[in-house]
Amino acid sequence: MIGHRFIHFDSSENSQSKFEQLLNIFVQLLTYTNGDASEALQWLNELDRQYGLTDSEYGMGDFIEELKENGYMQEDPADGSFRITAKSEQTIRKKSLEEIFGKLKKSKQGNHQTFKPGQGDEVSPDTRPFQFGDMLEQIDFTESIRNAQINHGIDSFSMREDDLQIRENDFKTQTSTVLMIDISHSMILYGEDRITPAKKVAMALSELITTKYPKDTLDIVVFGNDAWSIEIKDLPYLQVGPYHTNTVAGLELAMDILRRRKNPNKQIFMITDGKPTCLKIGGRYYKNSFGLDRKVVNRCINLAAQCKKLKIPITTFMIASDPYLQNFVQEFTETNHGKAYFATLDKLGAFIFRDFESGKSRTVY
Repeated sequence: MIGHRFIHFDSSENSQSKFEQLLNIFVQLLTYTNGDASEALQWLNELDRQYGLTDSEYGMGDFIEELKENGYMQEDPADGSFRITAKSEQTIRKKSLEEIFGKLKKSKQGNHQTFKPGQGDEVSPDTRPFQFGDMLEQIDFTESIRNAQINHGIDSFSMREDDLQIRENDFKTQTSTVLMIDISHSMILYGEDRITPAKKVAMALSELITTKYPKDTLDIVVFGNDAWSIEIKDLPYLQVGPYHTNTVAGLELAMDILRRRKNPNKQIFMITDGKPTCLKIGGRYYKNSFGLDRKVVNRCINLAAQCKKLKIPITTFMIASDPYLQNFVQEFTETNHGKAYFATLDKLGAFIFRDFESGKSRTVY
């Protein structure tokens, strides 16, 4: 009988090093501590005491030294405090991408492809005969010379219009994206941590867009009582404030940013726990945290309709499971004909995906 005989398996050969194991935990803790390296190390020390993460050969001091040597962390010589570096910030985004959209990692780098041939930036494998109006740089001279040899012979070589072959390029589109993140107090209300999974989704989306679609533009808007822009590098440090949820301000700023973008393809990603509770009218704030205030909700719905007219789809990531909060997201997304992902806090990697344009619904893991 022909088959395979397994003699010995050494699990240590493919296992991660002690540094890599601790780094994975450290990166997760940084998300919870809003990028505070000293606090994350304190938590890691506590975990080490409880679960024995280190041993006599490799201790926490060795791990801290490797963090500094490998450029993940810097120590302030004045007071001995630690802070993470740009390398750590990118590592946090990459880990979030692996955790949430791990299956997308196998995709090759590129842009949003279309099926329209023309003067694009990716060469098509197909050729066609020359037509009046084609440009010189579109001619595939290898195929054209081959045709001339076949049609007229080598001895009396000549090339005519009928011999010319054109190799077209495929268009690739660029997209301008605004990523909106809710940092209102409700994201940590009643002891329920919604901001950490929200940050993970935001960092995963930003890493996906910047690496897979490098020609796209990405702007990040946070919204509480007001809305303002932040940089990608600021995402790990994002904290909830004593704010209400002014979704209208966030949408208005996102639309204003997209108006200035020249790309014809535009979209908004919004990460929220759902309910808008605030408006700014003149210089004063109108706030109502109870139920769904139609004065606030209607302004949001109107902006969703405006985005639809401007062909700006909105994809909402709902970081909560409350039915009445989901009702707003459903009404909002139906108006925009956009898409929504309903996530639960205990299963961050699983989303209930609903496409309100096609009416389709499925679970995405």
